[in-house]
Amino acid sequence: MTGAVPEAREAWLITGIPGAGKSTVARMLAGRFPRGAHIEGDRLAGMVVGGAVYPGQEPPEESERQSVLAMRHLCLLARSFARAGFVPVLDYVSMTRGGIAFYRRSLRRLALHVVVLNPGKEAALARDRDRPEKTVAAHWTHLEEVMLRELPGIGLWVDSRNQPPEETVAFILSHRDRARV
Repeated sequence: MTGAVPEAREAWLITGIPGAGKSTVARMLAGRFPRGAHIEGDRLAGMVVGGAVYPGQEPPEESERQSVLAMRHLCLLARSFARAGFVPVLDYVSMTRGGIAFYRRSLRRLALHVVVLNPGKEAALARDRDRPEKTVAAHWTHLEEVMLRELPGIGLWVDSRNQPPEETVAFILSHRDRARV
């Protein structure tokens, strides 16, 4: 067995409305670290099969409970990957100050960087049309208003509507200090 790998000291959260490019950017960002792990919130939320209640569905209490469950598991996995020496890069729709505070508490031993992808509703809808395997943006464009109201001044905001994901990742890394919360 070889020597121990030092623990990662940072974590990243990529957020934005559905269709903003969270998963693409998060996966690419994780790939830019010598040891990086992409943890996709939608995949964790999708593990609930029987009794699944998605955001905005009834009953609202169960919808909220399942969203928090996904966030809790994102953080559990992030801490596990960080202990193993991998920089965790999470992606999930986290549109409230309370949600960001939850990540800060849950990941308090890691330097948390938050990136808010904000390409606008029209760009998100166009991207959604180009990915037939996951067309959900039309149901959630109203979250842009929530994001604009709740998250100003938190993390690094990126208007990625006219740049390819590689440029978005390069911009994020060159402004990493502004992403720290």
